[in-house]
Amino acid sequence: MDARFLGITDLVETPSVAVVVDVMRAFTVAAWAFAQGAEKIVLAGSLDEALVLKARHPDWVAIKDGPSAPGFDTVNSPGLLRSLDLGGRTVVQKTTAGTVGALAVREASLVLCAGFVVAEATAGLLRARGCDSVTFVVTGEDGQADEDLACAQYIARRATGDGTDPAEFLRRAGESRAAYELAQGVRQGVHPDDVALCLELDRFPFGMVATSEDSLMVLRPALPGDGRG
Repeated sequence: MDARFLGITDLVETPSVAVVVDVMRAFTVAAWAFAQGAEKIVLAGSLDEALVLKARHPDWVAIKDGPSAPGFDTVNSPGLLRSLDLGGRTVVQKTTAGTVGALAVREASLVLCAGFVVAEATAGLLRARGCDSVTFVVTGEDGQADEDLACAQYIARRATGDGTDPAEFLRRAGESRAAYELAQGVRQGVHPDDVALCLELDRFPFGMVATSEDSLMVLRPALPGDGRG
């Protein structure tokens, strides 16, 4: 498989297949939202758009990065989200990097959103689709976030069926700047378990596929063998 690893600003053309990686914390949070019963996640382009969608649909659950804010139901923390019952709900998510990266490749024929918690399922979706060329979008730190790059490289190797030892990739993620900032409370809207939850390899059996629905970018869970990848 031909794999490219690019930051959001490095995307000069729309790839055919894109895997958008945000380990800490957007797509770990998204995976937890589905595990807690969410039906779908709308990826908002701005905080204002998220608030407008929430106003139109008061039953939707709005999530943002950083501290809590009026109009938003919770923040972008897996440790906090895991206690919510989202059965059948729609989530609106706006983050600094992950949602931005997904929207940047919305015209791709296949868009997967990923973190370590759905790594194997993401690789399985790529294998099931026979993807020969994949662009991995490293969303954090202008494409330099080592937790995202490590996850992307691990998924790329697993997508080829390579029995790769995950230990080194997880170590890199655990020693990344994002992990340090979360652990030290540099970032706001953080639960003490966030880093550990972001490093739970293959916590969930599904991948996450983003598609355009009624002008919105919508994320849904998908199993490698269910035909929706």
